[in-house]
Amino acid sequence: MNISMDIQMACSSDEAPDEDSMRRWATAALRNERETAELSVRIVDEQESAALNQQYRGKSGPTNVLSFPFDAVTPEPLPILGDLVICAPVVIREAQQQNKPAEAHWAHMCVHGVLHLLGYDHAGDSDAEVMEALETTILLDMGFPAPYSEEQE
Repeated sequence: MNISMDIQMACSSDEAPDEDSMRRWATAALRNERETAELSVRIVDEQESAALNQQYRGKSGPTNVLSFPFDAVTPEPLPILGDLVICAPVVIREAQQQNKPAEAHWAHMCVHGVLHLLGYDHAGDSDAEVMEALETTILLDMGFPAPYSEEQE
């Protein structure tokens, strides 16, 4: 697996993961889906997350992760997956509210976002079951707890 990641720290957060962790989590999410992949990950504050959430989803307030899949017609397939925008304060707050280690929630948000870039969705119940099962498998394989366990919600 050859993965190229551009990680942008657009906010100051002592609790944001390092580049190696983000690369490991994204690679785990890609599994056997791609030989090569390129993506950008931008770690942002609540203000930037809220602005992007409003502009692209029509929803107010910040959100944990936004996925922007690369969608262009090209003569040959490109390895570009797209962009992830992860809101550090929201991820940290959610981890505390769900009584889970911050690293586990960061890993979950990275995996969740990459799966969206690959075309997975959770809009309908059956799609959500598939995506959540895949997220759980990936996270368990990396040694993290199941992200959707009852005691954490």
